[in-house]
Amino acid sequence: MIETPRNQFRYRVHQILEAGVSDDLPSRACDIVIIAMILLNVAAFVFGSVGWIAQDYANLLYYFEVFSIIFFTIEYVLRIWACIEHIPLRSLSPFNARLKFALQPMQVIDLIAILPFYLGALIGADLRALRILRLFRFFKILRYSTTMQVLIKVFYNEGRALIGALMIMLALILLASSVMHYIEGDVQPETFGDIPSSMWWALATLTTVGFGDAVPVTTLGKIWSGLFMVFGLGMFALPIGIISTGFAREINRREFVINWNMVARVPLFNQLQATEVAEIMEVLQSQRFPKDVLIFEKEEEATAMYFIVAGQVEIDDGQKTTLLEAGDFFGEVGMLSKGRYLASARVLSNSHLLQLDRADFDYLLRRNKKLNNHIRQVATERLMNEYQEK
Repeated sequence: MIETPRNQFRYRVHQILEAGVSDDLPSRACDIVIIAMILLNVAAFVFGSVGWIAQDYANLLYYFEVFSIIFFTIEYVLRIWACIEHIPLRSLSPFNARLKFALQPMQVIDLIAILPFYLGALIGADLRALRILRLFRFFKILRYSTTMQVLIKVFYNEGRALIGALMIMLALILLASSVMHYIEGDVQPETFGDIPSSMWWALATLTTVGFGDAVPVTTLGKIWSGLFMVFGLGMFALPIGIISTGFAREINRREFVINWNMVARVPLFNQLQATEVAEIMEVLQSQRFPKDVLIFEKEEEATAMYFIVAGQVEIDDGQKTTLLEAGDFFGEVGMLSKGRYLASARVLSNSHLLQLDRADFDYLLRRNKKLNNHIRQVATERLMNEYQEK
């Protein structure tokens, strides 16, 4: 397998456009600018349909459209150019990698979002009907919305169940409209004279909209409508329940994976079994601290210990300072003695810590001897070093 040689500039462009890393300032800035452009384009499309705005600000809307096309075209071209730095595509030739990337749903949406402008310019015809495709620019925001991505995945995962529920609803509509046609057809031929016309009433009733333009007038028709309302309401709630359950399951799955990855990055937990890691995940609290924040002071009551996932923390006991980095932990000495911290802890850079409160600390050490022994060993070594230095 031959991989495409890495180009550092192209790789950096790929990082900025695709990665969206929270602590990468250029990447975050790029995301914010693109999202702002998407929202401004949607606003321009919507308000451009207002007669007086379209007339009074025609030039402004046109120039903004041209600027947007140039902006999104550059974005699209850069994504296609830099995509060969994407790890799953590095084993392909540059042409095949870019072709495969361009055929992905999000890239197709990017292309459709700018296509109407170029079609109108090339063909020279009035393609007003294609202007509705400009709304596809709104769907570009899916790339930056985790919630929308989760929802799309839920629809995909629950596709069979949703199709089954929709088939049941369709059968219910067909049954209700057929019966109503035979009950009310002779009385209201303009409304229930055929089954397709009756299906409009069935759909409006099933969805509880009830426009009021199709209403039964016979006693039997009203009884049938009441039964359809009662049973139909439960069937209409079925796909909603499927989606909500799938959404909750997917959110829990994502949170589990994120928490597992955070815990697994701490070397102290690497040797633990999966069941032990899962138990630890339940008691650890994820905390993010900005630069130069004091976590606790010396002689302060020890209420928690911390594990460093990312960042740097400075430990100062008044005589010397110690720099701790990802994988280290601190605050355990005061916790073991149930007393006070022997040093202060300050964050030197934006850091991600896992906090273990005192009650959970005691519970965890009682439950896990391996963890207990390791933490006590490190605490003893730190106390010995401090005693020798004094």
